[in-house]
Amino acid sequence: MTATNLPVSGARLWDSLMEMARIGATPKGGCNRQALTDLDAEGRALLRCWGEACGLTLTVDRVGNMVLRREGRDPSRPPVAIGSHLDTQPTGGRFDGVLGVLAGLEVMRALHEAGAETEAPLLLINWTNEEGARFSPPMMGSGAAMGIFPEAEVLVRTDPAGAVFGEELSRIGWRGEADPTALQSLGAYFELHIEQGKVLEEGGFDVGIVTHALAQSWFEVTVTGEEAHGGSVMQGRRDAMMAAAPLIAAVEEIALSTVSAAGEGGRGTVGMVEVHPSSRNVAPGRVWFSVDMRHGDPECLSRMGEALAARGAEIAAARGVQVAVAPFWHAPLTPFDPALVQRCRDAAAARGYRWRDLPAGIGHDAVYVARRVPAALLFTPCHGGISHNEAESITPEWAEAGLRVLADAALATAGLIRD
Repeated sequence: MTATNLPVSGARLWDSLMEMARIGATPKGGCNRQALTDLDAEGRALLRCWGEACGLTLTVDRVGNMVLRREGRDPSRPPVAIGSHLDTQPTGGRFDGVLGVLAGLEVMRALHEAGAETEAPLLLINWTNEEGARFSPPMMGSGAAMGIFPEAEVLVRTDPAGAVFGEELSRIGWRGEADPTALQSLGAYFELHIEQGKVLEEGGFDVGIVTHALAQSWFEVTVTGEEAHGGSVMQGRRDAMMAAAPLIAAVEEIALSTVSAAGEGGRGTVGMVEVHPSSRNVAPGRVWFSVDMRHGDPECLSRMGEALAARGAEIAAARGVQVAVAPFWHAPLTPFDPALVQRCRDAAAARGYRWRDLPAGIGHDAVYVARRVPAALLFTPCHGGISHNEAESITPEWAEAGLRVLADAALATAGLIRD
């Protein structure tokens, strides 16, 4: 595979990233541009403006996914898509998701300037609500498009304040009429993302080629005891917090001790905790918390869930409380398309970049798309692995390396015409 001479510009990509980052900019240098907010609408409008300036045609589907199309010489061929997301966490960074969208835009801009054609049509996709920060679960736009979430269920989801997904989508003016499941007819899909880990940076690599996504299981745990005055004797209390605390600690223990035959451990996170009645001088009667478990071996992940339930039962019996461990969401181990993965490797090698294979421990739109469509996911390094944080940081050189590998692999797939 030879590198394309298409004039993609790393400098212009970086300038676009910085301009988009002004929408929802936070005092510490990050972004708060949550899904279906006015700021999300502003970011979408900027992308539409940029896309139309380089000849792209916009379609919006019923869950708000933006699809910007560039025609190919053979419109009957299945389109090749590049995409990611523009929404962020409340204290998010400037690159998570946005890099993939704007790298795809830069490919489109370079094609437009060069007057170049591809055999297959090219699409640029901004998926709705990848983060799941405001409306849960995450990756709703790609999930609805790939038939993983029923569209009707997505549209009635509510945020913590009671706002309804479909109503908010209409309010900000981004509820379209296209059928999201039409995107299952893509010929191929490529996504560029920051690693959100330290493997590439610590190894001195320019690009990561993602081979598969880890299996994930989310749980909701409710510990129910009995309220008691903080001044009452402790013997005989059914304190929900004192029961929840060792179970929360067990999440880390279970993840680290569940090791596959290949020597890989699991990952466990407690990200949300709610306490009732949440009073300084009352032993809580109920504690609810979320658990996120991940593993590269599906059997190990299953054992992790079983271990959590078993530990909960032990604590319940010892402390006279009730512990309910309820499954909330599951994503199976998902491989990426071997041919597209190899094409990305070849593109990196042709450019002389240092690259390595690695798994994705984090959910991305590409993971859902890969269940229905041949897909590939690329990573750029990320300083310190810090993400979902205003301090999230990459270099212009890393962004450009990812851009060039993305462009070469996507255009080889779409059939860049070299007249």
